[in-house]
Amino acid sequence: MLEAKHISKTFGDRQVLVDVNLQVKQGDVVVILGPSGSGKTTFLRCLNHLENADGGQLTIAGKDYSLDKLSKKEILDIRKKTAFVFQHYNLFANKTAIENILEGLVIARKVPKGEAQQIAKEALKKVGLLEFKDYYPSQLSGGQQQRVALARALVLKPKVLLFDEPLSNLDANLRRSMREKIRELQQSLGITSLYVTHDQTEAFAVSDEVIVMNKGKIMQKAPAKELYLRPNSLFLANFMGESSIFEGKLENGTILVNGYKLPLSNAAQFNLPDGECLVGVRPEAIYLKAEGEAAQQCEIKSAVYMGNHWEVVAIWAGKELLINTKPEDFNADLKQAYVNFSEQGIFLLKKEK
Repeated sequence: MLEAKHISKTFGDRQVLVDVNLQVKQGDVVVILGPSGSGKTTFLRCLNHLENADGGQLTIAGKDYSLDKLSKKEILDIRKKTAFVFQHYNLFANKTAIENILEGLVIARKVPKGEAQQIAKEALKKVGLLEFKDYYPSQLSGGQQQRVALARALVLKPKVLLFDEPLSNLDANLRRSMREKIRELQQSLGITSLYVTHDQTEAFAVSDEVIVMNKGKIMQKAPAKELYLRPNSLFLANFMGESSIFEGKLENGTILVNGYKLPLSNAAQFNLPDGECLVGVRPEAIYLKAEGEAAQQCEIKSAVYMGNHWEVVAIWAGKELLINTKPEDFNADLKQAYVNFSEQGIFLLKKEK
């Protein structure tokens, strides 16, 4: 288990981490997601002292550390319990794949060379690179280099794995296969992991829970599905996927938006009193019909075929409405239609002043 309490950090007069608290259960992957400059990488680096935190406490495997007054022995202890997988791989260019893995085992962990060779080969086999053990980084693709970096981290048998944007330098197809490999290995080994990314698809694919950070603070922590369906703020709603936000009204479990009424059986989960609120609608929660009431009428502004769906922008009550609809459910010649919402994909927020 990993727990961080009251972590703070400033650079000059700019506070980049503001009283950050989190807990990662044993064997879980918690992904930290957020826009550039939100503090997510700085937070990760503070945990193993690549950055000096101004204050806060870290607990790893039952031992507590005060991050603002660590001794050299404690820093070494933290680094023995953690392994860092970097964005830019950080492989030694003059060493082969297996030599890169041996470095930490032989030099840092003092494992006998013969034993270390067997451990390194086994690690390369796990990441599917045993046949490339004698290749130098320049002879490997980006995805292969990142797998060597992952193997190098795994052989150290850390209590906690720390990932900093590990897939950001890879193309889309490689990112998919690598995130599957990371998740597979993490689950098979049961290593508690903290994973920083700016990619929401990646976050959803590898996480047990997701933390969203903004301006040095944790905004919400929840499983990915809950974050998407029940964001707790306008920032979260706009950051976690696309949505259209309207002023509306909640009354006895029914929402009223632009004169259109929709009963919500799950309205109670949003913990809002009856009255004015904000109604968020995900693009996949909207479908269009050829007939309806006047309050539902919209004009089709644009429609783009995206392969597995049409991305439609409609003007409804003077405001743009983004709609993702299945190819078989949309007529591209349509100029006017009637808006309908499905309950799944609707969320309610307190109206911000």
